[in-house]
Amino acid sequence: MIKTGLLDPARTLPLVIESCAEEGGKSPEVNYLIDWYKNNESYVGEKLLEHGAILFRGFGVNSPAHFARLTRSVSRRLLESMEENVPRTKLSAGVYTTTEYPPQYRLSMHSEFSYSHHWPAKLFFCCIKAAKEGGETPLADNREVIKKLDGRIVEDVDRKQVKYLRNLHGGQGFGLSWQQAFQTSERAAVEDYCRNSQIQCEWKPNGTLKLSQTLPGIVMHPKTGDRVWFNQAPQFHPSDYPDEIYQSLISVYKDEGDLPQNVCFGDGTAMDSGDLNTVRETMFGASVIFPWREGDVVLLDNVLVSHGRMPFVGPRKTLVAMAAE
Repeated sequence: MIKTGLLDPARTLPLVIESCAEEGGKSPEVNYLIDWYKNNESYVGEKLLEHGAILFRGFGVNSPAHFARLTRSVSRRLLESMEENVPRTKLSAGVYTTTEYPPQYRLSMHSEFSYSHHWPAKLFFCCIKAAKEGGETPLADNREVIKKLDGRIVEDVDRKQVKYLRNLHGGQGFGLSWQQAFQTSERAAVEDYCRNSQIQCEWKPNGTLKLSQTLPGIVMHPKTGDRVWFNQAPQFHPSDYPDEIYQSLISVYKDEGDLPQNVCFGDGTAMDSGDLNTVRETMFGASVIFPWREGDVVLLDNVLVSHGRMPFVGPRKTLVAMAAE
């Protein structure tokens, strides 16, 4: 009942694992996929390291409950979303909506939580409702991205590292509040988290929480040893905002240091917006884009593969779960 292959023989990702149910016939229940996954866990792990992404198609994973059952069954530990920098809705333990970003904009390529010391090893995405137009999730192999990027840009990021800067308001303002980002209203709990996560934090008189942390922008995959591009510098920099949003923010915040998020090199020097745009376009150019089908589940190695989101028209509902290993 299972067949495997590639969506595009010229591209290495995603590997497709698909039900062989005849067209018009009844799709297997989600429990079939759960049992197959558990019985073939070594194979899935091997192929995930090889391809970076696996698309499970035709297994009837068409509700949040099905997705939760699948991810909890095949993952040793799902992660709660902490230190968040985008709006999303928690549906149940470990299961969230994907980034709730205005549909008319493209979401730039990134590896989830690469701005944090606590990044997930794997991501599961599920399409519950496909958009009428667009809404694809581009996937790019970070091993290929680092090869395609200008060597000077890669060397600068590798040598200087990346400093992520955030200003989380206390209840009113653009972006997330610190209460949303850390899922608590207790300042002491936030301070403990920051202390344990090597994040510098400072409370401002207006209730805003200022955060700063420096991380590598190039990492070695813990299992394959591959050197990969792994940071969110292009997404954190204000040049990533659509121009009308950027101009609106600058009119409010005046100083770029007060923006909800920003980025620079680890030594405090500015990043060139032109270089960051080159990174964005290189990552997007290296990506594979395919239309979602309702019930699709995509499994990503979060270090090997980055993802984004295309603009879309009409209702769209995709879910995400993050796994520690």
